[in-house]
Amino acid sequence: MLVEKRRPQDGRVKTRTPKGGEVELRLSTMPTAFGEKLVMRIFNPDVLVRDFRQLGFSEQDVATWNAMTAHSNGIILVTGPTGSGKTTTLYSTLKQLAQPEVNVCTVEDPIEMVEASFNQMQVQHNIGLDFASGVRTLLRQDPDVIMVGEIRDLETARMAIQAALTGHLVLSTLHTNDSVSAITRLLEIGVPAYLIRATLLGVMAQRLIRTLCPHYKKPGELDDTAWDALVVGASIEKPLSIMQPVGCDECRKTGFLGRLGLYEMLPMTVELKSLFEGDCDLRALKRQALKGGLEELRIAGARKVAQGVTTLEEVFKVAAPNQEDL
Repeated sequence: MLVEKRRPQDGRVKTRTPKGGEVELRLSTMPTAFGEKLVMRIFNPDVLVRDFRQLGFSEQDVATWNAMTAHSNGIILVTGPTGSGKTTTLYSTLKQLAQPEVNVCTVEDPIEMVEASFNQMQVQHNIGLDFASGVRTLLRQDPDVIMVGEIRDLETARMAIQAALTGHLVLSTLHTNDSVSAITRLLEIGVPAYLIRATLLGVMAQRLIRTLCPHYKKPGELDDTAWDALVVGASIEKPLSIMQPVGCDECRKTGFLGRLGLYEMLPMTVELKSLFEGDCDLRALKRQALKGGLEELRIAGARKVAQGVTTLEEVFKVAAPNQEDL
């Protein structure tokens, strides 16, 4: 209701850009002491037809992600904070998997982008339709691929695992800081370790970083101390110089234009699964993952810096190294 200003409201609006492209806006209002505050999330449908490399995946990331999503059953988790691009990654993946002979179903809260090639279900808490009951319904719809908006509780996790055990590929999200923490989060909410070992195919953590405006940027000196802190423990060749923002009319004098993802891929291995226990140590899991070839978010960020795509400051904002690594 446009005239209602006393309560928070959510909604969506479809509009078009000056060039004629369709854009969907997610709107959220909040009443404040000085009037309503409005936040708009912009969803561009064109992002669903982009190549994974355009989203920021490296060649190795693409190969690892495609290998995980090629399975016919199991669970794949995407982790990261709100606004880190998880929805875009999942929708792009589902768009790739949604062939005419593949039944792709989703249960979301809310439906972020309407896509004709998916069968999308909206969570309705007021009538008792939550994620768990949504997945239960989807299992009766003969799906091949199921996307669960978020695993928030044990019941939803159980239904996702049940779907994976009965021959479905399940994709979902968790809010954790890195890929390894997703394993301990599942254990903490009560999922038995043997079920995680049986169903979890892999985890991907991600963040978004601002990218330098390609129209006008300049070389700058590399801060050796910051670089060494970022890449500690990894063998990455130090660049002779890095690019710095300048600012122009195209980027509204900010020096940055657009965003790309940083990705941390963690496929499940026999060695890693052997550590899954109710009281497993996160540091032990991390050590084993690194031994198995895990490349952390900060390393992915360092590679983007070396390529002249972004700055050290941007990477430190979203993927600063842990104190244990320094």
